[in-house]
Amino acid sequence: MIDQPTIERILDAAQIVDVVSEFVTLKKKGVNYVGLCPFHDDKTPSFYVSPAKGLCKCFACGKGGNAVHFIMEHEQMNYPEALRWLAKKYHIEIKERELTNEEKEAQNVRESLFVVNEFARDYFQNTLYNHADGKAIGMTYFRQRGIRDDIVKKFQLGYSTTERDALAKEAERKGYKKEYLIKTGLCYEKEDGSLRDRFWGRVIFPWFNVSGKILGFGGRVLDSRTKGVSQKYVNSPESEIYSKRRELYGIYQAKSAIVKHDCVYMVEGYTDVIAMHQCGLENVVANSGTALSEEQIRLLHRFTSNITLLYDGDEAGIKASIRGIDMLLAEGMNIKVLLLPDGDDPDSFARKHNATEFQKYIADHEENFIRFKTNLLLKDTKNDPVKRATLISDMARSIGLIPNEVIRYACLKECATLLNVDERIIQNEIKKTVQQRKDEYIEQRRKEREETEKVNAMQTPPPPTEPYPDDGLMPPPPFPEEVPQEPIRESYIPQTSGKQLPFYTKEQELIKALIRYGERVVCYMETEEGDNQPITVTEYISMDLKQDEMQFHDPLHRRLLEEAERHLGDEGFTTERYFLTHTDAGISRLAAEMINDKYQLSKSNEEALTKDEERLHELIPQLLITFKLAIIEEEMKQTIQQLGKPEVAGNMERSMEVMAHYKELTEILKELAKRAGDRVVMKA
Repeated sequence: MIDQPTIERILDAAQIVDVVSEFVTLKKKGVNYVGLCPFHDDKTPSFYVSPAKGLCKCFACGKGGNAVHFIMEHEQMNYPEALRWLAKKYHIEIKERELTNEEKEAQNVRESLFVVNEFARDYFQNTLYNHADGKAIGMTYFRQRGIRDDIVKKFQLGYSTTERDALAKEAERKGYKKEYLIKTGLCYEKEDGSLRDRFWGRVIFPWFNVSGKILGFGGRVLDSRTKGVSQKYVNSPESEIYSKRRELYGIYQAKSAIVKHDCVYMVEGYTDVIAMHQCGLENVVANSGTALSEEQIRLLHRFTSNITLLYDGDEAGIKASIRGIDMLLAEGMNIKVLLLPDGDDPDSFARKHNATEFQKYIADHEENFIRFKTNLLLKDTKNDPVKRATLISDMARSIGLIPNEVIRYACLKECATLLNVDERIIQNEIKKTVQQRKDEYIEQRRKEREETEKVNAMQTPPPPTEPYPDDGLMPPPPFPEEVPQEPIRESYIPQTSGKQLPFYTKEQELIKALIRYGERVVCYMETEEGDNQPITVTEYISMDLKQDEMQFHDPLHRRLLEEAERHLGDEGFTTERYFLTHTDAGISRLAAEMINDKYQLSKSNEEALTKDEERLHELIPQLLITFKLAIIEEEMKQTIQQLGKPEVAGNMERSMEVMAHYKELTEILKELAKRAGDRVVMKA
């Protein structure tokens, strides 16, 4: 974990204009900068960057935050990855926990392999651009395939000459270790101990991970040499940094477009990806001939839930589509399938059409997986009742894999319509599939528990001579475990849908005040000694809520209040900076959103902000009373709804409890209204 001081150093160094400018063209506008938003199809500049506050925000789609949040959103990284990205940019050393010797060794090996791959990438590129054979053979090949020079650079394509140990010699001359050249798969060792290049005489396609590090390479023999060659493509072997089943070709170049369009196209090969990029469709990746794996699907699911399988219209393409559908369904992906005209693959089709034409063809011909798979399998059944029964079972099994019940039911209805069968028949088959998956999951967990128990039995230390106080067997934890706080007062407000209810905006206003002004003094309280003790905004909110046995509805908001209280005594503590640089990405993002609202950067807003700061003694009590009134009114509505439920209405004792609760709420509402100066109109 990255420690708090390091996070603060990173944020202090990260200049928001400098960071955003790497991805967005910005123009100065007053004290700020503005550009087209990278997160949606922005026609007029709506993305504002404030260098003074270190924040950015799109006033159309609402996305933004500080430099870390921008990198997280744009590069689809998690919080630690974004921090490391910025640390690398600004040459900041990240201090984390001390690694074991084994971990250090493994980390050193991984980093060494990445370094060797970077050398190889540069070597292959240099050969392509500067070697006589690279220009005459490699570059000619790419141009004959219709690949533009800018696309060659974008995918960092290269060339390896027909000299079978050229890379090995250059690497050893520059001091790269033989073991790493072998581990990366760039070279292999002959019986006499010499090295031979794996990719000699091929054009080179580097593989990148999501962060842009080079994992491995694919090499293709040239067209004139493919006849009689068993392997047109040679790929890097599995290594500590590269596993083909975990990676997707083109993910690094495609990730921003995938997020922007909320959709990804899956194709088969390198040139399919490159050709589609060249025609303007950038949200495309390839699994490059391997069977689609769970790891690859989960990687895609980080960026979108929508996928279109784009394959050749031949029999192999159709079978490839079928194989991947069930795995995608099980991971919760929304699937469409497009088979190109027979004789075309994505590469050839993209070279014949521009982006608009390609997108129109996709929109006109792609099918959802139910219609595609049903129509495909119906062709084989004809009038054979046994095959038709098998088809129904097959479709039911696929639908049963869908995790979302609503989507599952919608697919069931469409499938029943297409097959012209009773929904209940398919429903029964689906139940069997769902139950089978549950049984498999339970069995898997049982085996995992058994393995864990075996390991624990081998590692458990001898019992202490005296039993410990709780269960007499295990020592208590060194620190009390955090448990979710239950509502102080009984509540019928649903936890899951509370954010959609009217009171929630009042709660957000209080949280804004807490983040912006938490350490500021709101009033003074006279102590028993006659001194005036300052009360901060944080303390005032906490004490006032506890007085009425109330708390925030959102668990994250409760955590913010608790952490603000805990750190109030820290030297130099400010809630705004503390939460903005928090190690929890959710808290940091929330703080940035609240602070963004604070800095709308107009004169009228600055004046309003100044007034808020000057009248905290009025603002905070007003926000608290408004929140309490709103949540009590919502609680009363939910209580009335409880009385209408059959299980409550039919139970006299339960009905009396609910009615007593409603009466108590009525009294509380009256008291709150009185405190508010009778400015609130009571609702019937």
